[in-house]
Amino acid sequence: MSAPRPASATELPSPLPRPEGELEQLATVWKGPKGWRVIGEVNNTIIGYFYIAAAFLFFLLAGILGLLIRLQLAVPGNDFLSQDTYNQIFTMHGTVMMFLFAVPAVEAVGILLLPQMLGARDLPFPRLGAFAFWAYFIGGSVFFCTLFFGVAPSGGWFMYPPLTGTRFSPGIGADWWLLGIGFIEISAIAGAIEIIVGVLRTRAPGMTLARMPIFAWTMLIFAGMIVFAFPAVILATILLELERAFDWPFFIAERGGDPLLWQHLFWFFGHPEVYIIFLPAAGMVSMIVPTMAGTPLVGYRLIVVALIAVGFFSFGLWVHHMFTTGIPARSLGFFSAASMAVAIPSGIQVFAWIATIAAGRLKLPVASLFVIGFLVIFTLGGLTGVMVAMVPFDRQAHDSYFVVAHLHYVLFGGMVFPLFAAVYYWTPAFSTRPLSERLGRWAFGLIFAGFNIAFLPMHVTGLIGMPRRVYTYPAGIGWDGLNMVSTIGAFILAAGILVFLIDVARNMRLTGSHPAGDVWGANSLEWLPNHEYATRSIPRVIERDPLWQQPNLARDVEAGGYYLPGTLTGARETIVTSPIEAEPQYLMRLSGPGYAHVSAALFTASFFLLLTVKAVTLAAICGVLAVISILVWMWDSDPPSAGKVDIGGGIVLPTYASGPASHSWWAVVILLLVAAALYLSYLFGFLYLWTIAPEGWPRRSDLPSPASAWLSFAAFGFSSVLLAGAHHLLGRGARHTGLLTLVLLAGITALAGGLALDLIGHWRSGLRPQASGYAAMVYANAALQAQIIAAVVIIALFAVARLLVGRLDGSRRVVFDVLMLLWAYAIGQASFGLLLTHGFPRLVAEP
Repeated sequence: MSAPRPASATELPSPLPRPEGELEQLATVWKGPKGWRVIGEVNNTIIGYFYIAAAFLFFLLAGILGLLIRLQLAVPGNDFLSQDTYNQIFTMHGTVMMFLFAVPAVEAVGILLLPQMLGARDLPFPRLGAFAFWAYFIGGSVFFCTLFFGVAPSGGWFMYPPLTGTRFSPGIGADWWLLGIGFIEISAIAGAIEIIVGVLRTRAPGMTLARMPIFAWTMLIFAGMIVFAFPAVILATILLELERAFDWPFFIAERGGDPLLWQHLFWFFGHPEVYIIFLPAAGMVSMIVPTMAGTPLVGYRLIVVALIAVGFFSFGLWVHHMFTTGIPARSLGFFSAASMAVAIPSGIQVFAWIATIAAGRLKLPVASLFVIGFLVIFTLGGLTGVMVAMVPFDRQAHDSYFVVAHLHYVLFGGMVFPLFAAVYYWTPAFSTRPLSERLGRWAFGLIFAGFNIAFLPMHVTGLIGMPRRVYTYPAGIGWDGLNMVSTIGAFILAAGILVFLIDVARNMRLTGSHPAGDVWGANSLEWLPNHEYATRSIPRVIERDPLWQQPNLARDVEAGGYYLPGTLTGARETIVTSPIEAEPQYLMRLSGPGYAHVSAALFTASFFLLLTVKAVTLAAICGVLAVISILVWMWDSDPPSAGKVDIGGGIVLPTYASGPASHSWWAVVILLLVAAALYLSYLFGFLYLWTIAPEGWPRRSDLPSPASAWLSFAAFGFSSVLLAGAHHLLGRGARHTGLLTLVLLAGITALAGGLALDLIGHWRSGLRPQASGYAAMVYANAALQAQIIAAVVIIALFAVARLLVGRLDGSRRVVFDVLMLLWAYAIGQASFGLLLTHGFPRLVAEP
């Protein structure tokens, strides 16, 4: 086997001959199912195609809804749509664009491109990525179809209570939004976990963090922001659905709740989501500009710092959307300053792109045109963003069409234009021929002109008084002509999208034998010769722009001259590397095609959607089937060690890892960060309601006896002792299997028992969740604890099953390590919950 490339990029050895049959065996292992069976495929390329196609489908559907909105508003007094139908359509337009197109589209591009860009064969959890797609597609499709049955939500894509409470929205439209979108956000988190672990642990050897492509940096930050932002909206949907279903008054002011709590939770997610959408799009631009300018990206390190700063600042801007809700003046000043400060790191990126263009000679294919369009439109959107960050101006423009214009300039300009640029840029990497330059220029011209004709007048429409979210308006107040111009612009924009679709239909061919390849003279690894198994061998990266600075890299990679030129264990494989320096650590065997993840997605979606229509029994059955499907897919996901293997260049790696070295351990740690973010959002809500409505809290004499809390603490403490005992027993050999089984079962019983004792104590004290916002929060705490404890119980029973059949021991222990992490977290969160719901009220309550 030939040695990997030496440190010098100019001294390149000729590849040595490869063993006969090696390539055929590699192709056989990675060969995917054909025909309808392709739904069981888990290869990132196929799932990426599915994901992008579904996201564009929802983009088109939401666009059609946008055209219906513009037709309704084209002339005053229009009765083209009824008020209720219009409300459903504009709610679905915003919801589908934000939740079913924008975030899934950039996540889809990441799933498609990241393995190739990082020099990996696939992302580390192929079935998890496939599950995330099918859950999103099934749930999103059913959710969209509610429009055709007149039960779509009509409270706006932001779903503010009390409008969306049962008093003003008694139907099931709001429930479709709460359960459907909440579930779809969970699938987005699954994809984010895979992306984080993939970027940190499956980069090509030598690809240090300082050599990582900017797009990979943006996807890492994107996924990290999802981990911390999405739990807030998931909690909000849980609380509002509990209020609607069981009358727990989280948002009912007269019973100790507060509707503004929804806005705080929603916008803590909602404003970071703007940057969650923008950052990957900016990463695409940072990949396209250097290629088209023919020069390395100017200010690489500064851009990375700017990306991190944008991600950090974005979590301090949510009150930007609440300036007119009575927020104290000091808070307004802080959030106004933060809203303006975020323009600085965003501006750094814009100036870096301009400097890169100035340093080279920019070619102007269609991809470059969309990048220029992005720079123009997003800059204008950023300027209006600084305007609405000023509290006095925001008070005038709030809830007017000026904000609608600003929103679209930021989101469409900042995400959709780069996405079109990316499609034209990366299509040759996967299609047998690139898209048409002639049709592309027509598409760009129509989209750019149509967008500005549609949305530029809305700034004026809003400033002269037109409020958003109205389905009609009277004639003669100066809005008529501007609305007609906007409607004409919307249809010009739609014509540009239609030209793009014609271009895709005529020229995109993803099933040919060989893609068109690197027609641009690009600099990054995704342009290496690509197959079902990604690259023939995995290169060692020694420069930031490897295809420019290692000129024979493509030749040697395709000849099998680097790492892992075949399959060493007879399975799909990729190399796991260290998170910072990307040095090889072990060989990971990847999951292959199957159907358990598809059935898990189907039954999970069915569980949530059936709850919406109150089919509780059927929902419970589907929930059980979903859990069974997940356990079936996990059963073979921890294969035993196949010994050590030589991946090339004399590097010998193990084929199994556990503990912190394992990619699974990293994934569970990230999942626990999601759980912690969810609980911190709950903690914010608990303390917020205390500050807003302290009179609704019980007196000290009305609180439950502290005996129940002490009993619960004792149960959790006993469970922690058993946790330590289980960890000790696993390494003692098969003769302790029976004792270990008993310890695991006793431990989860103690954990669940501690929660039950806490609930019994509150119930016996007379506290009922319908009584007040405080009482509802106490029981919501129990619901969150039950959620994590249920996961611990299921994984513990799964571990016991594996233990009894010999699939879990001291060396084959990934499932056990996962259980230990979840168990320890559950004990910690439950104990903190006891302090919060028992100790804090005693501390602040009146005697």
